[in-house]
Amino acid sequence: MTTTAPAGDPESGVAVREAERADLLAVFHIEQEAFPQPWPFSAFERFLDDPGFLVAQTTDESPRETATVGDDGRVVGYVVADTVPNHGEAIGHVKDIAVAPECRGAGVGKQLLGAALRTLAGEGAASVKLEVRRSNDAARSLYEEFGFEHRNTVPRYYDNGEDALVLVRDF
Repeated sequence: MTTTAPAGDPESGVAVREAERADLLAVFHIEQEAFPQPWPFSAFERFLDDPGFLVAQTTDESPRETATVGDDGRVVGYVVADTVPNHGEAIGHVKDIAVAPECRGAGVGKQLLGAALRTLAGEGAASVKLEVRRSNDAARSLYEEFGFEHRNTVPRYYDNGEDALVLVRDF
């Protein structure tokens, strides 16, 4: 496992670092709050020790007001990203990203995505892809800020029949 120094904006009160086993319950709770089709707990366990599994943690000592059992409240978001070989060069894939509801709109997602992109570039990715719900305007806006462009549409990708937009960003 490679260890990355915490990244983040000191003014925001949030630092981004690699996920640890102790973070999994908090990550799982955020996942359940964020998505109608949440990943199972075991999915996050599989990504432990991957350099692209990052969490955003508050840098103050006070827990979130909505902390739940097993969650000290300091993990406020996460991203899961990895690289896979693709015709001789690596392609990055942002698989999952979410921020606790009470922390949305504060730049946490931007910090997480930026850190994930730096990690994927360091892992040799020539480009990065992700899928996003057509209706998720907030996420689409964030991805566009980082230079992602619509390359494909996957009809009925989600359980409710909604399309997924495949967005790609080249390095």
